[in-house]
Amino acid sequence: MKDDFPGAVPEIPVSDVDTAAAYYKDQLGFSIDWRSDGIAGISKGNCRMFLANRAFRERHGNAAPMLVWLNLNSIQEVDALYEVWSRGQARIVSRPESKPWNLHEFTVADLDGNLFRVFYDFTGDKGRA
Repeated sequence: MKDDFPGAVPEIPVSDVDTAAAYYKDQLGFSIDWRSDGIAGISKGNCRMFLANRAFRERHGNAAPMLVWLNLNSIQEVDALYEVWSRGQARIVSRPESKPWNLHEFTVADLDGNLFRVFYDFTGDKGRA
């Protein structure tokens, strides 16, 4: 068995799959890959997620909002994504900032209160505290 894992695919709780899919597409730049009864698959690059409504999630015992961390490759990528999402009228919760815990991050919300913390861990970068 390999020691590496594929990227996780979170299931994001939403109140309405079609409305949420439109937000993820129009404001956050995701592609809508497929839709079914109460669930949709979306992607952007190597990132894949599912959007699921309450009825779908309750059948599986999970209807709470969630927090997803998106780990980018540099501070510049974090800042660039912030600019793109800001111009797309995404719901920005916090602006990019380098934190004392060595993460450069910002937070955005979707229409249902789910949060995305976009970050870069600069712990190993020379010249950073």
